[in-house]
Amino acid sequence: MKKLSILSAAALLAACGQAPEKQAEAKQNERKTISVKDYPEVRKDSVVDDYYGTQIADPYRWLENDTSAETAAWVKAQNEVTFDYLAQIPYREQIKERLTALWDYEKAGTPFKRGDYYFQYQNDGVQNQSVLYYQKGLGDNWEVLIDPNTLSEDGTASMNGMGFSKDGKYMAYGISRAGSDWVTINVMKLENKEALADKIEYVKFSGISWRKDGFYYSAYEPPKEGSDYSGKNEYHTVYYHKLGTPQSEDELIYRDKEHAQRNAGAGVSKDEQYVYISTSESTHGNAMRIKKMGEDFKIAVDDFETENSMIHHLGEGKFLMVTNYKAPNSMIALMDYTDPAQENWKPFIAEKDYVLRGAQVAGGKLFVSYMKDVQSKIEVYDLEGNYLYDLELPGIGVAGFSGDEDENTAFYSFSSYTYPTTIFKYDIEQNTSEVYFAPELDFNPADFTTEQVFYKSKDGTEVPMFITHKKGIKLDGKNPAFLYGYGGFNISITPGFSVRNLAFLEQGGIYAVANLRGGSEYGEDWHKAGWRTNKQNVFDDFIAAAEYLINQQYTSSEHLAIHGRSNGGLLAGAVMTQRPDLMAVSIPGVGVLDMLRYHKFTIGWAWAGEYMSSEDSLKAFEYLYGYSPLHNVEKGTAYPATMVVTADHDDRVVPAHSFKFISELQAKHGGEAPVLIRVDVDAGHGAGKPTEKVIEEWADVWSFVLWNTKAEVDFGTTESGAEAEM
Repeated sequence: MKKLSILSAAALLAACGQAPEKQAEAKQNERKTISVKDYPEVRKDSVVDDYYGTQIADPYRWLENDTSAETAAWVKAQNEVTFDYLAQIPYREQIKERLTALWDYEKAGTPFKRGDYYFQYQNDGVQNQSVLYYQKGLGDNWEVLIDPNTLSEDGTASMNGMGFSKDGKYMAYGISRAGSDWVTINVMKLENKEALADKIEYVKFSGISWRKDGFYYSAYEPPKEGSDYSGKNEYHTVYYHKLGTPQSEDELIYRDKEHAQRNAGAGVSKDEQYVYISTSESTHGNAMRIKKMGEDFKIAVDDFETENSMIHHLGEGKFLMVTNYKAPNSMIALMDYTDPAQENWKPFIAEKDYVLRGAQVAGGKLFVSYMKDVQSKIEVYDLEGNYLYDLELPGIGVAGFSGDEDENTAFYSFSSYTYPTTIFKYDIEQNTSEVYFAPELDFNPADFTTEQVFYKSKDGTEVPMFITHKKGIKLDGKNPAFLYGYGGFNISITPGFSVRNLAFLEQGGIYAVANLRGGSEYGEDWHKAGWRTNKQNVFDDFIAAAEYLINQQYTSSEHLAIHGRSNGGLLAGAVMTQRPDLMAVSIPGVGVLDMLRYHKFTIGWAWAGEYMSSEDSLKAFEYLYGYSPLHNVEKGTAYPATMVVTADHDDRVVPAHSFKFISELQAKHGGEAPVLIRVDVDAGHGAGKPTEKVIEEWADVWSFVLWNTKAEVDFGTTESGAEAEM
């Protein structure tokens, strides 16, 4: 039973006993009661940059200073406008209540084994952070190892990475706070959960790789005061920390003194005889060097043209590698330490016509994860590269595998858009599976359906899209629809389960995910078809997805919302500025929206390999300027209802992108639809965000979307009995 707001209840009571036409009129009158406060006055500077002779004004440059009092006052004023608007949506609290109820179910991650212990993340429902449990052996004796919820009052501290000593005695683990990418590494003795004095600061984008009585990690120098979340990160350095010593004594293992803008990380073979360094200068491609302990490093890969990762040491200096070297869909190759240069690698499992995503040795077999038409496929091989069989999965969806090379028991997860994440226990020798953990939710998956369609983009390329909705929905063009995309950085958007979408689906919403170029859904060729000077293909793919949904009568422009986050926030911003007529709502989340200056903040320089940089060349500048959302807002254009979403501690895509974009949009918007920004406090780019904040954010997003797509929202009978009396 839910309570209606006073406004909503009054409107419903006024409609009681009226003819359908009068009821519709009363409902429309109710909608007209929502108003938008005046947007805050925003100071404009006279900053002008010269790009190859082109003068570009940047009047909101001062908003890049995210720690100033003036910026804080601007954020406060903008949030007051936004939350005043959201508070007027009559079913906002009901959506939040429904999301909370849907979220409140037991969740469990895939168990994994290190040493004598099994580990598993568990969440009893709406805990802000999942809790790490462990036990000796595999039984029902789980006990709490680390509960991040106890590390902060507001639930904003989260775990970020872990590593285990070979003997299983110690665990090093990272803690980040308020959503920041900055991590502090702590060390624990597992036998008695004793916290050691070791503490490593200013870690970022790092693994934790143990060898003997210490571990390798990657860190930056401490940032200048006041620039923790916006200053450029340079000279990523690999260190080795020995237990019981202060960080100041950590051994410097690798730093590229000639190239400040490269990242580096270390890995160790399971027998601890080999250490390797992977370096990158953008988000695509990595070089590798490897050495046997006591020897000098040898170069395995000396450029950044391919993606390479180590799977397993077969012994005697023979290593299995996942690589897309001369294999756009990737293959598994054999590297020999005696002559490790990439051109000498030999095929172990050849490239296929579908995409290799990763591989793992468990129970003496090699489990190879593929993606075929954006769906998981797991093939099993022996350690000589001979195919044995496919692991049978429950259906069309996405799977994740976890096993130990010396153990017969493994686990895998499986989920899809309407199949909650379920954990299966797998007997490798017998090739049999049983359900280990299945969640119980307050919804019936059988009421919904997911279909995969293929549509043609502007240049004729076929692009896949998943569409999920209630069964039996009427395709009359009147359904609210939510189109999501990403399209970049070689990242695939796979059909996994997300409880947050259920609140929208239950209200008759159509949830669509387009698998755009720029991702890895069809290998490296698909990725490169959507990067650099091909980026417009991504926007065209997304526009074509929206047009497909409209042409096939799933929805119409009046009822369509678009959304993306991070690189997907760029997508939403670019598409709404290129085709403002196409949608009713746009939700650019934590987006890269200033394409001329993105590379000047934190880790932004690493994205230049994907986007190019305005400093690269005149051609690069002109291309970026041509689609940069901030620079393509036109005065007088009626833009869709927009809610830009960002966070004050986002040090991945700094909030200045969103601050400047919404300022430009509010100044030039020529329509009646609201254009707002929602700035989360004590939150970051997304990872580690507490459940409470996630629920609040998505209650606001769905409220904004449903209201501005004119959806007919129904939460059933209320406590007041108003609907029952009608």
